Amino acid sequence: MLRVILLRHGETPYNAAGNKYCGRTDLGLTEKGLAQAAKVAASLKGVNIDAVYSSPLQRARITAEIASGNRPVTTDERLIEIDFGLWEGKTKEEFNAENPSYWKEWMADPRSAKAGGTGESGGDVVKRVNDFFNEMLQKHHGQLILVVAHNGVNRLYMAEKLGMPLSNYRSFDIENSSITYFELHDDGRFVLKKLNAQSL
Repeated sequence: MLRVILLRHGETPYNAAGNKYCGRTDLGLTEKGLAQAAKVAASLKGVNIDAVYSSPLQRARITAEIASGNRPVTTDERLIEIDFGLWEGKTKEEFNAENPSYWKEWMADPRSAKAGGTGESGGDVVKRVNDFFNEMLQKHHGQLILVVAHNGVNRLYMAEKLGMPLSNYRSFDIENSSITYFELHDDGRFVLKKLNAQSL
């Protein structure tokens, strides 16, 4: 079994500006985002974390460094946010005004539809994130790891592991720098223990 503390990164300027789709745009954290990460660090003080991983994007890496109490952070490309294609840098209202069909296709079948028409499919996202956690299960068996990624990839992965259609991934929200805690068992079972928590 593997135990995982999963975080979404702290607030970015795009989160603060009407929740623009950030995707692969490499933004840092706002002052609020830095404070959110520091709050996680305080809540995890004394928790024995065996390894820390993050998306290579700086908003996730900086969150991981701060939240882990400055432990070494290993970045992994499989944790990077969804490539949102033509939605990148725009709010949902903005890109729907340009081409509403992309959003309709994505919401109907995110497993095969490409985000923003030219981006990544939900099926591709789930495959890479699943590959990452299956590798972690072998590498850190019996241990507790901290992983910092993104709203899109975290929700798609959890929807898949909880047996939900991927079209339901937006049925739950993940707050910036909140704690999601789950167990990944040897037989593939995924047990969600906490969602949007402030502590373990």
